[in-house]
Amino acid sequence: MSLVLKLNGTEHTIEAEPGTPLLWVIRDELKMTGTKFGCGVASCGACTVHVDGEPMRSCQTYIEDVEGAEITTIEAISESPVGAAVQQAWEELDVVQCGYCQSGQIMSAVGLLTENAKPNVEEIHDYMDGNACRCATYQRIRAGIQRASEIMEG
Repeated sequence: MSLVLKLNGTEHTIEAEPGTPLLWVIRDELKMTGTKFGCGVASCGACTVHVDGEPMRSCQTYIEDVEGAEITTIEAISESPVGAAVQQAWEELDVVQCGYCQSGQIMSAVGLLTENAKPNVEEIHDYMDGNACRCATYQRIRAGIQRASEIMEG
């Protein structure tokens, strides 16, 4: 089947079978490798992208379900003020250890801060639950989200 996906502000015509996960189109067809494969069952968060501004797990999002939607990947997240603040905070606090999960962590953090610009620790924990980090940098991730909130505040 042929469909048009709007990814990071650019339209792409895709040829793929119905039921193809968005993750594989992003990585294999469009060669944007910032979005990672982690578990394949939407449990780890490594594949998180934004669809119409909402964080979604691309490994379980089918391409026919997002035709016409605005899809944003880690490659373009810094174009939003919230995304830029999160990336700045991640750099300032050296949040990343191995880095594999971080694109998903950042995409989820941007989703949180878009909904709630001043989350408390419990709200951060609850929202980020489901984003796995094998290096266990959860404290640094929470600190990064708090710092991004401060950056956004000015």
